[in-house]
Amino acid sequence: MTTPYDFPQYVIDRVMAKRGRLTVYDHFEPKRTALLVIDMQNFYVGEIASVVGMIPNINAIARHLRAQGGLVMWVGMTAGADGKSHWPIYHDNFFTPEKGANHRDQLSPGHPGHAFHKDLDIEPGDEVLYKSRFSPFIAGASNIEEVLQARGIDSLIVTGTATNMCCESAARDAMMRNYKVIMVSDANGARYPEDHLAGLTSFYQSFGDVRTTQEVIRDVLP
Repeated sequence: MTTPYDFPQYVIDRVMAKRGRLTVYDHFEPKRTALLVIDMQNFYVGEIASVVGMIPNINAIARHLRAQGGLVMWVGMTAGADGKSHWPIYHDNFFTPEKGANHRDQLSPGHPGHAFHKDLDIEPGDEVLYKSRFSPFIAGASNIEEVLQARGIDSLIVTGTATNMCCESAARDAMMRNYKVIMVSDANGARYPEDHLAGLTSFYQSFGDVRTTQEVIRDVLP
């Protein structure tokens, strides 16, 4: 196969020296696989062309996995409620007061920013889950592992935004919780291509595979 993404050559060289192959996982059992769609909410998606443009790829993977009995999970961020932050250390220290309040309130239930983007194909049988940290696998951030374990899930396909923030955080933590994980290069997105590449590069070297939408549908979940 071709390289899974346009990684710098040193990354490919390190991967090949470490494990002798470009990919770790050739195939996932669909009924034991979940697609995680991370933070595709109006607040995060906005008008970022690269993020809006990948929605058809997310929907395509969701349709394909759903048809094979796999689980589709739409994972959003809930940062606060009723003007109170669920994550004060983040809002109080990493934003100006105005921007912290904006992040908290737009990602509170009932605000339009909290809603998932209208072009996402969310079906009644899918799971919708909210987290209070970048990664849903952090203790107390969500009940994601209860949901996955109830379905016998051991493999995850991670998509969404931002590649180098919540998507990478979730994907790394999932691998360290003993899930097999793939990030999808053209179904994760970030505001800047440099951030996108940084997230994928970091993940690929030690945490899992990076594949394209076509490869996931054709090869991983045939």
